[in-house]
Amino acid sequence: MLRIAILIIWLLLSAWLLIWTGEGLFGVDQRHSILPFAGEDTLGGPIIIGVAWGLILTFGGTMAGLGRRKKVRGDVKTGVGRIVEIARTGLTVNDVPQYDIFVRVTPGSGDEFIGQLRMLVDASDFAALQPGVPVPVRYSLTDQDTVELADITDPAVREAVLQWRIERGLIDPSQVRARTTGTAVPASVLEVRPTGRRREGQSELALKVLMAPEGASTWEADTTVFVYPEAISRLQVGAPVWAYYRREDPHTVAVTIEKEAGR
Repeated sequence: MLRIAILIIWLLLSAWLLIWTGEGLFGVDQRHSILPFAGEDTLGGPIIIGVAWGLILTFGGTMAGLGRRKKVRGDVKTGVGRIVEIARTGLTVNDVPQYDIFVRVTPGSGDEFIGQLRMLVDASDFAALQPGVPVPVRYSLTDQDTVELADITDPAVREAVLQWRIERGLIDPSQVRARTTGTAVPASVLEVRPTGRRREGQSELALKVLMAPEGASTWEADTTVFVYPEAISRLQVGAPVWAYYRREDPHTVAVTIEKEAGR
């Protein structure tokens, strides 16, 4: 809507300047011009309107680009999408470029679709937004053109991401109960070994961890975890992690790098 309004104003100003120039070329007495804002001062109006015309021409694209950012409407749901394409829009704000990010979303029910996410992306964050990378999103089944990034600190979003990982086999089936209903305790990595398996762009690591619940005895446990290549450095020997386990089965654990809020 903002883009249309800016375009209409710019066209009206262009028409005003065109008529004013035509009157001057054909010798019309511009003190009696048909144009508004002309009157006795035949230079004041054109100067002001010319400046306004130039400002819109220079900055109108930026204003329209920011105004075109759409919001998800209707019955909003949370899920995980996978980036399929990234393209620059040509807009830059404070040296930060804007991108159109196209995300393939697979709803819990219904057909998958591709939605568009428009956002400013700093160079330091761009590496995390590559084709194939999953991102938590908010979407609507009735307005599938647009998606929004979901807040990963929201418990509902964390739950959606966890279910997405379980459905795609990124959490071993034997670890699901520990991961979803277990107790989180601090742990540290004692051994790490790549298994050579890859899934959904992530690599599997076999870990031996030292479980260290506060005020209780420590013990060792073997487990596996799928991680993105850029996160492997956070799972080296000695690295602190969080491990989930059930009291009746303390040697079946699921490892995460960060603890969930409220768990």
